[in-house]
Amino acid sequence: MQLFDSHCHVDFEHFDDDRDDVFERMQEAGVTRIVAVAVELEQTPRLINLVESRDGVWFSVGVHPNHEVAIEPTVDQLCELAEHEKCVAIGESGMDFFRAHVDPAVQEQRFRTHIRAAHVVNKPVIVHMRDADEATLRILKEENIAGCGGIMHCFSSNWDAASQALDMGMSISFSGNVTFKRNDELREVAAKVPEASILIETDSPYLAPVPMRGKRNEPTFVSHVAQCVAGARHMSIGELVEVTTANALRRFQL
Repeated sequence: MQLFDSHCHVDFEHFDDDRDDVFERMQEAGVTRIVAVAVELEQTPRLINLVESRDGVWFSVGVHPNHEVAIEPTVDQLCELAEHEKCVAIGESGMDFFRAHVDPAVQEQRFRTHIRAAHVVNKPVIVHMRDADEATLRILKEENIAGCGGIMHCFSSNWDAASQALDMGMSISFSGNVTFKRNDELREVAAKVPEASILIETDSPYLAPVPMRGKRNEPTFVSHVAQCVAGARHMSIGELVEVTTANALRRFQL
């Protein structure tokens, strides 16, 4: 198997003590490709260093909706940072009303800036949507996300939201929360997403899947997400891995 973790944060300090070991475990587990996703522009040099020193690792540039900054990113800034040959996406950005550290109006303008940059550089947007379905989907429509494409990262909403995103050409990515016992509805969504639109991720170091829940998450654990989603879709894990890896390669233009 060649698993693709489409969203993780392996440059975070959570991995400072054993990052090389984490990458070694990934290889042993068949996780051959990952995207290390940005939450602030200041981490871009760190991400560049990470991807330039390893194969099968790409990165994004962007500012998380709830990350407080002194100066908001501009389209030109994002486009300039995205010129690196191993930058494959803009984000993560979006709308988050669960922890509204940043004013919703500021989040919205930031999100629009990211989508506009993505149109310029022709890269997909990694979308963070939490307790903000209406606002997120409205902005995606108004900014013509279909023109550049995008990924609904760590999807946690209902089928109505998923179907609206799918109608705009979005990919739907499932993380460790799809494995949680209470999330039957989310597994039902995972079962219904068209084969060409489904991705898997860890969002590590967060949201470790069952049976690793409570531990620090890492890309190796994406196999548990794959197993759960495969079960929901009545596929073998090998088939699910083949599909999601092909989808990720296509979405990130690799």
